[in-house]
Amino acid sequence: MKHDAVRMVSASGILGYGFPESSLKAGLGRKPHMIGVDGGSSDPGPHYLGSGKTLSSRLAMKRDMALLLHGAIANRIPMMIGTCGGAGGEPHLQTCAEILREIAREHDLHFKLALIHSEQNKAWLKDQLQADRIHPLGGAAPLTESVIDRAERIVGMMGPEPYRAALEAGAQVILAGRSTDPAPWAALAMHHGMPPAQAWFAGKMLECACNAALPKKHDCLMGTVAPDYVEVEPLNPELRCTPLSVAVQALHENASPIIHKEPGGLLDTSACEIKAHTERAVRVSGMQWRPQPYTIKLEGAEKVGYSAITFAGTRDPGLIAQIGDFIRAVRESVATKVTAFQVSPEEYRLVLRLYGKDGVMGEWEPLKDAASHEIGVLAEAIAKTQELANVVISVTRVTLLHTDFPGRMCKEGNMAFPFSPSDIERGAIYEFSLRHVVEPRDPYEMFPIEYESV
Repeated sequence: MKHDAVRMVSASGILGYGFPESSLKAGLGRKPHMIGVDGGSSDPGPHYLGSGKTLSSRLAMKRDMALLLHGAIANRIPMMIGTCGGAGGEPHLQTCAEILREIAREHDLHFKLALIHSEQNKAWLKDQLQADRIHPLGGAAPLTESVIDRAERIVGMMGPEPYRAALEAGAQVILAGRSTDPAPWAALAMHHGMPPAQAWFAGKMLECACNAALPKKHDCLMGTVAPDYVEVEPLNPELRCTPLSVAVQALHENASPIIHKEPGGLLDTSACEIKAHTERAVRVSGMQWRPQPYTIKLEGAEKVGYSAITFAGTRDPGLIAQIGDFIRAVRESVATKVTAFQVSPEEYRLVLRLYGKDGVMGEWEPLKDAASHEIGVLAEAIAKTQELANVVISVTRVTLLHTDFPGRMCKEGNMAFPFSPSDIERGAIYEFSLRHVVEPRDPYEMFPIEYESV
């Protein structure tokens, strides 16, 4: 169905981050054609993709999802969530589906649900690799079958086409795995006849909700898409969009300030005009869409070991004055001590971050000689098993506490530990192992859709 303009509400930057109920109510009062939220991001790192755990808590996701679902059912409009659970793998998608069914049971709600899967079959990926249809992004190394085998899970970042297929099949609620962030909104706008350029630009604005408004907070954003412009306005009267805040969002998470690479094309914003439409709303025009060969980004996470940490602090001026030598002595002592447990230096990695000196920037810290009255030491041991990591961090904790240094006046502990127990198991840790694109035969091949009457 075509409209003169399509209105969409983005509830928050990520499902579970929360938003005011009053803002959602105000958005629903504007009779939108869709409400939704982006479910996740790779920003929090590879842990969530590798472990299958969700980024936001179940309680927080249920609160947000219940409000959205009630609004969608009451107003007979679609509700869409992209990158469910934070990383968009199968366990993340299933967790969100379980929460949704639970809400429906508790409130006697009925709707057609679409689940769009994005976790990829490793045998299929190997076939694509053999057919030379997978290529590295940026400085990534060429993909190998062993990297595919070692990955805990691999997802494809879907475009809007699977969402459009679910809409055309009559789904009112769509939960999707890993997606390019603008995809749900781009899909809805194009489903109602809006041009790709305006649809994609609207998605770019809506993906982080009120990140396009001032002051920054987790809140709801209304996006209106017309054939020749996109308008955005926060739904909380305390916030406003300005040409500058919208321009900043247009630069968000992108290598180029004007060219956005998406599945099937490039969004070109080089000719955009960004103007205040009202005191709180901004209109943007002049965006262009340039079709390209269709590719899908792949994300994978691989387990690289197990981690244990401890945290301590010192405000001993004598120790702080020679902290570099002290840390070197600690490292050497730990390496000697752990040999008693048949642990060789090759079996672990010890990371010591000095907050108050260079804990954030490390070797890149430009203020080499800056003085601090106290320093926090975050020690992390990484090893192939949790037991080994625990041994190394235990020895490190004791060594930080009791290593001597020239001019030392305290004869007991060097460090103050804020927690008991002071050693904390972090469990398995992961790294991103795939940053590649694949050339599917069509936009739907990698993303099967499952329908359900709830």
